[in-house]
Amino acid sequence: MPVDLGAVYARWVWCRALLHRGWWLVTSVYLVVDARMPAERLVLIGVAQAAVGLVFEVPAGMLADTVSRKWSLVVSHLLMGTAMLTTGLVRGFLPLLATQMLWGLSWTFASGADVAWISDELDEPARVPAVLIRAERAQLTGTVAGLLTLGGLARLTGRPTAIVLAGSAMLALGLFVAAGFRERRFAPAPAHRWPAAWSLLAGGLLLVRGSRVLVAIFAATLLVNGVTSTFGRLYPLRLVALAPRLDPVVWLTGLGVVMCLAGAAALRLVQPRIGTPGTVRRGYLAAAATATAGIAGLALAPNALASGMAVLMAAGALPLTRSFATIWVNNETVTAVRATVHSLLAQADYLGTIACGLTVAAIAGHAGLLPALATCAALLIAAIAVVAGRTGSP
Repeated sequence: MPVDLGAVYARWVWCRALLHRGWWLVTSVYLVVDARMPAERLVLIGVAQAAVGLVFEVPAGMLADTVSRKWSLVVSHLLMGTAMLTTGLVRGFLPLLATQMLWGLSWTFASGADVAWISDELDEPARVPAVLIRAERAQLTGTVAGLLTLGGLARLTGRPTAIVLAGSAMLALGLFVAAGFRERRFAPAPAHRWPAAWSLLAGGLLLVRGSRVLVAIFAATLLVNGVTSTFGRLYPLRLVALAPRLDPVVWLTGLGVVMCLAGAAALRLVQPRIGTPGTVRRGYLAAAATATAGIAGLALAPNALASGMAVLMAAGALPLTRSFATIWVNNETVTAVRATVHSLLAQADYLGTIACGLTVAAIAGHAGLLPALATCAALLIAAIAVVAGRTGSP
């Protein structure tokens, strides 16, 4: 009986999401409550993480397109699990900065390589968008499982122990990829790999530059994903300030479960129509607009209930923009440079994290948290204008 690669991919995405999203829930509280990081340092950690990604993202994508997509994923697991594990063993700003930079490096080996692997090994272009949506749903439901599992584990054993166990499990998941992922349709570059890699990079850049749609997606990604990274580090501060008596792990777990289930339901509605023209564009714009309203609402929220609803809107919608952007770019690229183009997209993400992060960190440090949130909302409005204005009919 043939193996359903779509199901294998979705299960792996589910397990990875369980571990790294649950880990981030506990880590986000660990950074605020245990390590006592102020807003500007939280954002600066994200900026440093993005700087590492910016430097290594394209070389990692070129490596995946010339050597192996599968083994790029194995390396990603090795680095990611190490970064996750060591985070729970340190508390100082510089050691935590180092673990988060290693975490950023780990993602450069996975971004693009995962989508490129399933797109090529599946070898059914018409099925790929539906499989990617299925994987995004798996990521959201895996996130729910991770929030509940690791959030509960943190309550029972303490945050540092939960963080260390999540990192150890991520290392073990890398062994599954090494043993269980086949790679039959990918042809590595023969001898002179670096010249071939630079040729692929040039081809990917030409493809992006020549496409009005890709240029718009890349520009919007710079803004939207910059906001996503920054907002993810800021909203726990706002929630803790509005409800200091509530256990932050319990509250963030509850919010995360609701937002992920809502996101999975939204993707399930979209999945049957994901191949029709305009569906991805409309989904992207709707998700960005919802996130904008949520961030603005959080800045203006007078109490814990209102702030929780605002976070549900913003943090629930922002990951959907990434999902739609990934599928949109995958539809616009070709096999030979697929991982490289996705790595270029991730570079736009890192550039946005650095530029937007430094801007928002400066505003948070000088004017406070609320103006910083207002800046995030303004950046999303700019992204919506770019996509709406440049991806419609010429």
